[in-house]
Amino acid sequence: MLLVLSEEHKEHLTFLTKVDAAVVGEFGRIALEFLRRGISPKVYDGAARKLSVPVETVRHGVEALMYLVTQSSKHTLSEVDFVDSVLSLEFGDELNQSLLQLYMQHRGEIRGILSLVPSSMPAYHNLEWRLDVQLASRSLRRQAAPTLTTRLHLTHGHGSGTEVRGRVLRVDLGALLHLISILEGALGALKSTHARRILRNIK
Repeated sequence: MLLVLSEEHKEHLTFLTKVDAAVVGEFGRIALEFLRRGISPKVYDGAARKLSVPVETVRHGVEALMYLVTQSSKHTLSEVDFVDSVLSLEFGDELNQSLLQLYMQHRGEIRGILSLVPSSMPAYHNLEWRLDVQLASRSLRRQAAPTLTTRLHLTHGHGSGTEVRGRVLRVDLGALLHLISILEGALGALKSTHARRILRNIK
């Protein structure tokens, strides 16, 4: 599979083309250190002073690099798939090889770190639904009262302790439209710059 990179992510990674190979290696070291011990704002400040660039530029560059290697490790990209994924960045051969070397040397360690990240949130497994429409009643001969009944199956736990549980939800048309509006708003918020920045650090 290929890793699909957002335009914002690509833009942040272009900073790597403006520095030499040693700086790219240092960014890689910082990214790995952050994965091991957590993010330290002081490191951003120090790197920004050395490069004479804004702190935000360094932070975006390191976080984008961190996202690249963690997502590649998470999906166990092969060497060929990783190279094909970064080709969309239109970097030079030297930089592509530096990124490949960083990924190949540390992907095992990164996968190990990601496996230790606890997750108590249930995950989607399956969804069943049924639509009932009441066309008439004793008081109203002509009416249309749709009701949606769903059974949402969620997985809890990991490995051999994984359990699938069902949740039943029954809503009328008004509640369904409100639910759709809320979900559309959540999807819109997920596409925001702030949300993508947070996701880079927790995935």
